[in-house]
Amino acid sequence: MEEANREGALTEPAKKPAQKSALWEILESVVVAVLLATVIRIFILAPFYIPTGSMEPTLQVGDRIIVSKLSYRIGEPHRGDIVVFKYPLDPDRDFVKRLIGMPGETVALRNSRLYINGRQVPENYLPADLHFADFGPVKVPSGSYLMLGDNRNNSDDSRIWGYLPQQYIIGKAVLIYWPLDRIRLLH
Repeated sequence: MEEANREGALTEPAKKPAQKSALWEILESVVVAVLLATVIRIFILAPFYIPTGSMEPTLQVGDRIIVSKLSYRIGEPHRGDIVVFKYPLDPDRDFVKRLIGMPGETVALRNSRLYINGRQVPENYLPADLHFADFGPVKVPSGSYLMLGDNRNNSDDSRIWGYLPQQYIIGKAVLIYWPLDRIRLLH
């Protein structure tokens, strides 16, 4: 049916906007959700599974953690951080260890104590009765870090494979989210 405008000319009737089908709206929502999840996983946060006891007692076998990939893009790593990284001997594998030695520092383990540049550094995250072998002193090269597992007697770490190049760092472990009885922030 035609309508007349003010000047009397005939015009087409105004069309109602087409409604999207429910299927199209669901598909749109799924695509947006997948894109957001992908961006978050690639650039911001990622889940990781703990397969070994090398970080006990802090991380247990079977723990699932969230890693902040953004932490080291906007800030620097610090001693004591729990870090997920590409294993230097096989970059297709991911490892998790504690950052112990910073670039330029001299690190030694003596009588189950950590020494940085000759001064003892407390490690309150380790069990008081833990005893492990002496190591070093070694000087951490520029652009690298010395990484150790909290379970010093059962950890494939820098004492075995050397220093971690900075470019292998994926991010900082920030949260245990599984199992439910172990949910907590990691400091």
